[in-house]
Amino acid sequence: MNSRLSGLQPYPFQRLAELTRGIMPAADKPAIRLSIGEPQHAAPHIVLEEIGAQLATLSSYPTTLGLPALRGAIAAWAGRRYRLERMPLDPQRHILPVSGSREALFSIVQATIDPAERIRPVVILPNPFYQIYEGAILLAGAEPYFLNTVAESGYRMDFDAVPAGIWKRTRMVFVCSPGNPTGAVMEHAEYVRLIELAHLHDFLIVSDECYSEIYFDELQPPPGVLQVAHDLGVTDYRHCLAFQSLSKRSNLPGLRSGFVAGDGTVMERYLEYRTYHGCSLSSLAQAASICAWNDEEHVRANRELYRVKFDAVLPILAPVLDVAAPQAGFYLWPRTPRDDAVFARELYERENVSVLPGSYLSRTAAGVNPGHNRVRVALVAPLEQCVAAAHRIRHHVQSTCPTEITQ
Repeated sequence: MNSRLSGLQPYPFQRLAELTRGIMPAADKPAIRLSIGEPQHAAPHIVLEEIGAQLATLSSYPTTLGLPALRGAIAAWAGRRYRLERMPLDPQRHILPVSGSREALFSIVQATIDPAERIRPVVILPNPFYQIYEGAILLAGAEPYFLNTVAESGYRMDFDAVPAGIWKRTRMVFVCSPGNPTGAVMEHAEYVRLIELAHLHDFLIVSDECYSEIYFDELQPPPGVLQVAHDLGVTDYRHCLAFQSLSKRSNLPGLRSGFVAGDGTVMERYLEYRTYHGCSLSSLAQAASICAWNDEEHVRANRELYRVKFDAVLPILAPVLDVAAPQAGFYLWPRTPRDDAVFARELYERENVSVLPGSYLSRTAAGVNPGHNRVRVALVAPLEQCVAAAHRIRHHVQSTCPTEITQ
């Protein structure tokens, strides 16, 4: 077996299952699961119809590069979304369909990090983070450098705090905007700074933007790395890769469809890697994806459903928890009145509500675990369940920590 497997940490949901093992939650309260960021809104009807119409295509092998029509639809969507008028994406050179952003976020590290370097390469990532980043880094033989994102700094990555010695070894920087679990959105100026650093130190930016289409002001969608690179006139989108998915945008997590777009030179070699990797999208999934990327009506309706849930849940929780609306995404990241794992276990036992301990999503770095005494609450369930869960959480805090209510 690969000896690097021993360096992997248990996955957060494995830890949560172990935390609640043997507990019998209150039988009179139906289970409400807000621990996993799995969208539960209805999939777009037009996409489901397209899937039905494409069943016969399962008799053919798909290509790794994907259908020209899919790459064209992705290029057109990205051009509209990020206003890439002066430097439109080349569907042949800049875009690869992938079977969900998760596998691509993992495989891009394996494809681009050279473990044979004389000095161990470094990959910088936010802390807390999506654990796929860390696993990919460790299995590629690189060293993770955790950059804490905390409330005091607006949950932003402070790139200027990275030591010069680390930048010299850095080969990749992960960013996630909107952030998981914090909901923080990287500003245009932050992307500018990161792109400047990438050109200075010759590293690749891996921008995980899978929550980018869940935001609250229709006039201010979150910026993306390709948008900023375009604004800066970065030729061929050098050093910049954006990762997108239909899972959150279109409520299609089971379709396993997304894309990677950016740096033409990197994408050429990544295509070569993926030819051996073997994660091509079925022709059925590609046809359904074309339909999804070409339609914005269902995406706007999806955003409205999340707005309604945040508007309903926050007034219930705010009197008893230190909690605020995120800038984007569908997570709440409240501070807990005591240890996050204890809070999550007792909430499950007494109220039959599942949330994810924040410390399971982060590591101790610079003497701080930024997930400690926080929980991630995914507002993915139907509105009535989210409201019921909020009332149960409030009751739990009031009944167990009456002297520690924060508001």
